Formats: sequence, C-alpha cells, structure tokens
Amino acid sequence: MAISPFSLFILSIFFFSNFLITQSFSNIDTPLIHKTCNKIAHQDPNVSFNFCLTSLQFATKHSYYVDLRRLGLLSMGLVCSNVTNTYHFITELIRNKKLDSSVKLCLADCLELYSDAISTVKLAMRNYRLKRYKNDNVAISAVMNAAETCENGFKEKKVNSPLKKRDEDVFELGAIVLAIMSMLH
Repeated sequence: MAISPFSLFILSIFFFSNFLITQSFSNIDTPLIHKTCNKIAHQDPNVSFNFCLTSLQFATKHSYYVDLRRLGLLSMGLVCSNVTNTYHFITELIRNKKLDSSVKLCLADCLELYSDAISTVKLAMRNYRLKRYKNDNVAISAVMNAAETCENGFKEKKVNSPLKKRDEDVFELGAIVLAIMSMLH
C-alpha cells in the first residue's frame, strides 16, 4: 500500500510539531533558572549553584511556562517530595532488625520530625499559592530546622547518619525556596 504525498505531508507536520513541543518542554526558560541559581548561590553559602541548577531544571522539566513565582512553587514541590521520600526511607530503615539501637532511636526522632515536616510543607504550598509568603518563610524554615535537628541527633549520639545526604538536600532545597520567595518581594 502506497502512502500518498498528502499523508506524508500530514505525518511530517505531526512529527515536526511533536519535536517542537518536546524541545519547548525540555528547554524551559533556562536563562531564568541560571540567573536565579547564580543569584542564590552568590547570596547564600548553603546553596551550591550546581545543586540549584540541577534541582530547578528537574522541577521544571514538565512545565510549559515558568516565571519566578512558578519556579518557587515548583521548588517547594521538590522540598515536599524529598521530605515525603525521606519519611518513607526512614520507615524502611527502622524495620531493619540489624540496625544499632542508637541509630534506631535517632531514626524514630527523625521520623517524627519528617512526619511534621510533610504537613508543614503542604500547608506552605497552599499559603504560597495564596501569596502568603511571610507564613511560608516560617514554614520552610521549620522544615529546614527539622532536617538539621534530625542530623544533629546522630551527631549527639556519635553515630553515622544514614540520612546525611537526604537531610542536607532538604536543607538546601529549603534555602532555595526561601531565596526565591525573597526575590518575589
């Protein structure tokens, strides 16, 4: 069965438009992301430019349009996702019967901290959508504090933290959110 020239034309338009759509989704306002991360990394020693860039590019990969305000909401979504994933990771670790009792005690404290952090960041996202940034500053700071408190628990007991990288990521993502919110004022 032969394909008509008109059918070939329609197919080529279809494939070309899919290519353009895919390109626009994968190259979402990179200058905004670069500029934002550059500014944040220069102003906040807790934020690495590369971490910010990678995080925000990941957060925006499915977005068609991003401005600074939307970037803030998407980065807050990353905080929420990381906090939730860390909570589930902790529940899995606690089930490990071979884990040292000191580590388990620290994990139990962290589980409670992260449980509270999940509801806090979800409330912060609602407040953010309503442009209640002052409330969000307090909420995101509390989430960052939860990650730091969790990590400090391991240091106090002088045991290695299985959450070190996760706690650091939550803290750094929180710092990115706070920086973006301050840019919005």
